[in-house]
Amino acid sequence: MNEIIRTTEPDDFETIYEIINDAAIAYKGVIPADRWHEPYMPREELRGQIDDGVIFYGYYINDQLTGVMGIQDKGEVNLIRHAYVRTTYRKQGIGGKMLKFLHSVSDKPMLIGTWADASWAISFYEKHGFRCVTDIEYKNSLLRRFWKIPARQVETSVVLADKLI
Repeated sequence: MNEIIRTTEPDDFETIYEIINDAAIAYKGVIPADRWHEPYMPREELRGQIDDGVIFYGYYINDQLTGVMGIQDKGEVNLIRHAYVRTTYRKQGIGGKMLKFLHSVSDKPMLIGTWADASWAISFYEKHGFRCVTDIEYKNSLLRRFWKIPARQVETSVVLADKLI
């Protein structure tokens, strides 16, 4: 079996879109109903994320894209964005390998934003050395400073960091 992590290609756009929306089904019924929509990430939003500097890395098994994780340079920090593994490939260590890889290519503190009620996602990142920012005002200021998200999403999200900034 040939496994590799590399930057995705423009031709991977539709597959990235499919992976994100397949994997994001886990959030349905967990995140606030007013924040859920179908598809979870429309193509226009994905294009906007890429245009805004999110670089997607892919986990390929025998040349098939099975997982994606984005990284976005925000000056003093890097954000981990849109980390998803195809439902059929979950629980095989792909997310952990991708996170470790992105750590190896980043020399800056890394931040991750996720839904406060997504306990599995928070546990995953904590297992890999990230810690929740516990001060609510600081968490909110980080979300407003580094992400472009609505106020309602700020209220219902958490930030995890690998280092204090």
